[in-house]
Amino acid sequence: MKSTDYATIDLLKRNHPAWRMLCSDHAPLIASFLHRTFVAPNVRVLSQADLTELLEDKLFELRGHLGAGAFPRPALEYLNDWAGNDKAWLRKFYPPGSDEAHFDLAPAAEKAIQWLTSLSERTFIGTESRLLTLFDLLRQMCEGSETNPEARIAELQKRRDEIDAKIDQIRQGDLRLLDDTGIKDRFQQFVQTARELLTDFREVEENFRKLDRQVREQIALWDGAKGALLEEIIGERDAIANSDQGKSFRAFWTFLMSQQRQEELSQRLEHVLTLPPVMEMQPEPRLRRVHYDWLEAGEHTQRTVARLSQQLRRFLDDKAWLENRRIMDILREIETSALAVREKPPAGDFMTLEETAASIDMPMERPLFTPPIKSVIADSDLENGEAILDMAALYSQVVINKQELAGKIRRALQSRSQISLRELLYDYPLEHGLSELVGYLQIAGEWPHAVVTEKEQDIVEWRTQSGAIRRARLPKIIFARQ
Repeated sequence: MKSTDYATIDLLKRNHPAWRMLCSDHAPLIASFLHRTFVAPNVRVLSQADLTELLEDKLFELRGHLGAGAFPRPALEYLNDWAGNDKAWLRKFYPPGSDEAHFDLAPAAEKAIQWLTSLSERTFIGTESRLLTLFDLLRQMCEGSETNPEARIAELQKRRDEIDAKIDQIRQGDLRLLDDTGIKDRFQQFVQTARELLTDFREVEENFRKLDRQVREQIALWDGAKGALLEEIIGERDAIANSDQGKSFRAFWTFLMSQQRQEELSQRLEHVLTLPPVMEMQPEPRLRRVHYDWLEAGEHTQRTVARLSQQLRRFLDDKAWLENRRIMDILREIETSALAVREKPPAGDFMTLEETAASIDMPMERPLFTPPIKSVIADSDLENGEAILDMAALYSQVVINKQELAGKIRRALQSRSQISLRELLYDYPLEHGLSELVGYLQIAGEWPHAVVTEKEQDIVEWRTQSGAIRRARLPKIIFARQ
């Protein structure tokens, strides 16, 4: 729990970007524009040209209401000012492979916007759903920390009895439904939590980005051995990945990448948004694809983590190039020195060699292997005859075409965003057994958007030529489109 004493609050007032944004003279313009541009449509990155055009339109609209003298500076100057180190409400950067600046909303600015949004009066404030959520969280913590098997079994049996009682009530015609107030209460809680989750993603990404910046600084200033630097960098990355935040994000990403979970989320959202009480609240249309917004935000975080590996790879390549260049420089120095003394060698011993000529061994001069025992060959006359040989082994060789297997994956992804290996083999059964399955596993290691989930496993079956059924248990593999 952070301290809220005078010194801490005074430090936040002077240094925190969110506080500076709320105290700015242009706070209404900044908050409204950033909310409409980044937060409401869940846009992660915008190019400088697009963002400047949107701000110019906003300034033109405000000047029409407030007068021509309002906000006299050009839009690009405002954006650069908001992205400066003294404000840091926007993050200005150049993506890899692009020479145009891009902007992203800073987590501190999004916190300030979220707090301003919470100040508006709400006609309906639900409390029941939040209380039920608190009880459910307490129950999960108690069950998850219970070490006594008997106590956990007793709790599960109690919940099973409650479920059986509800089933009996429904069979008897006692079908209890949520009233309109209960539905609105829970839907409001869902919307609030969904927005907070998108806000948290920016902060998680910012934390990984800080680690990335520290790695760049270490690589730029490092003058020691490669092994020591790699050990330090990989240790920091492991510390982030094994932290509470890293474990929580990894569990969230694994849960959300499940195709079954995505389909369930889509079906339940479609059902809830068609309920009359929810339609009266006029929800935002983007709520129908809020789980896809989570996926997009998570991909940004994953790409930030991937840049750490790219930095390590580039560091190793640069070090290897510098070492090779140093070797070539030494060789050139030797050649230059030898040419300089070619005509007038120095007096005395200039260079000593162990031998005046190199010892060369030709490969064909080596003796062949001599068997220790001489084979005895029976001396008998050769007779003509016919032998019956099974030539099937020569024609039963199996060659796995990896390009054909990759084509099957691409055809399956034309009608869906992702597909697991088990579902793919249901549509395209294995024809060559284990060899073909190994080919799919090799493709999964090379596929740019493949995910391997160790916590979930799939069982794959195929039938051999003799009719026997073989099974293989392997981690869940998901192929996804870009």
